[in-house]
Amino acid sequence: QLVESGGGSVEAGGSLTLSCGASEYSISNACMGWFRQYPGNEREWVALIDTDYITRYTNSVKGRFTISRNNAQNSLYLQIDSLKPEATATYYCAAPQNFRPYCTGATSPGFFSYWGQGTQVTVSS
Repeated sequence: QLVESGGGSVEAGGSLTLSCGASEYSISNACMGWFRQYPGNEREWVALIDTDYITRYTNSVKGRFTISRNNAQNSLYLQIDSLKPEATATYYCAAPQNFRPYCTGATSPGFFSYWGQGTQVTVSS
């Protein structure tokens, strides 16, 4: 099971760090991803990190979002800086089926089988 935390309400320009912990299995051998979902829309990918720490970001968040992992703590993180109102969404962490080590091209939610419950980020202008 994946559990996200760290969401909240912040003003534009502020920062948040989202966390994702796994309680029943190790994520150290799996690539991991962060997705977000706007009301009425499908989940869209935000950032991916492979087991060798290679990272990928969707274009709209490059330079402001940072994905990282701490295998010793079995945790995944998403640092969000310079928050904009359009970042308001529910954010989910995800792990792929069979805990694959690389998320190359894995921008579709269908690549991932394990999801957290989501954490809400609300940015006010």
